Amino acid sequence: MEQIENRTFDEIRVGDTASLVRTLSYQDIELFAIMSGDVNPMHVDADFAKSDQFHQVIAHGMWGGALISTLLGTQLPGPGTIYLDQSLRFRHPVRLGDTVTVTVQVTEKAETKHKVLLDCRATNQRGEEVIVGIAEVIAPLEKISRPRVLLPEVDLHRS
Repeated sequence: MEQIENRTFDEIRVGDTASLVRTLSYQDIELFAIMSGDVNPMHVDADFAKSDQFHQVIAHGMWGGALISTLLGTQLPGPGTIYLDQSLRFRHPVRLGDTVTVTVQVTEKAETKHKVLLDCRATNQRGEEVIVGIAEVIAPLEKISRPRVLLPEVDLHRS
């Protein structure tokens, strides 16, 4: 079984990075809309989206924000991380089929409250930065290594 393990505050160094790669599917958009309640037609209605400024359905901006949260909570620092603050700028839309590489990099550490500041970036397969920002977290002090929890599969059905 796959393990999930953190990096403690003492293990983290300025310059440390973590990345993940995801390709946006329509099911990702639908699941995000269901979970968030954001049914803005530019995300979920292909006919409407044809007439908007992007001419097609695009991802919710916070889909990319959620991928940043995934990195912070599962890799760097990982389990036990407390997410305090984020600032994100959405520079380009993420379109269906886009492959996005999300990277976080440690830029500062504050010993007093075990805070870590991370640069956050998401880039598409064309090399365009689609999201840039920063995140502030409290890094865990104790090592955590556990089996990754298996989540249920989800099937979407229209009624």
